[in-house]
Amino acid sequence: MTKLKKNLLALAAVVAVLAAAFGTFLLVKPDDSTTTTPPLPAAGEARAVREDSHRLTEPQRSEMTLVEFLDFECEACGAVHPTVERLREEYRDRVTFVARYFPMPGHRNSRTAAVAVEAAAQQGKFEDMYKKMFATQKEWGELQNSQADLFRTYAEQLALDMTKYDTAVKDPATEERVKADQRDGMGLNVQGTPTFFLDGQRIQTPRTYEAFKALIDERLAK
Repeated sequence: MTKLKKNLLALAAVVAVLAAAFGTFLLVKPDDSTTTTPPLPAAGEARAVREDSHRLTEPQRSEMTLVEFLDFECEACGAVHPTVERLREEYRDRVTFVARYFPMPGHRNSRTAAVAVEAAAQQGKFEDMYKKMFATQKEWGELQNSQADLFRTYAEQLALDMTKYDTAVKDPATEERVKADQRDGMGLNVQGTPTFFLDGQRIQTPRTYEAFKALIDERLAK
């Protein structure tokens, strides 16, 4: 074996090790180095929806509950958002739509966005900030520097009490509320976003509005 070939093989081995290490880093590193992945709930304790889950619709007589575990920085979540909005408008008097936080590792600002939305929720503005994040996702998604200041401008645009907003963002309890959703998702084996549960049962995300509507109609007809 020539010296050059030995060197190339050695270099390839180093690259392979680094690639494996980097892959593990992406899988386990949270989007913010100051946070840790929440521990899994005890067996049988994870739930698709809880009393304090954020409901986008609350029909007087709900016939079904559709839960989405989402990441505000996830492009797939952004792509399916218009479909969810159309369905919400169509079935708002029959179906309870629930949004739950599930920031994914590798997205630098997904947890920061979730905390911002939760801070807004504490002032009764969950839906407004939820919509704002998806409407502006292309402006800040995939950026590697913190977008906390940008999210703060969104809060100002929504006329939030900024003293209360800033306090909520800094309060560990706000991030813990995000982690609570994430713990349930992990306990339910959510591995990516968006992930939907229909009346507690996980479903394969339909590819189109028509397919999603057909699925809901079929379930409602039973």
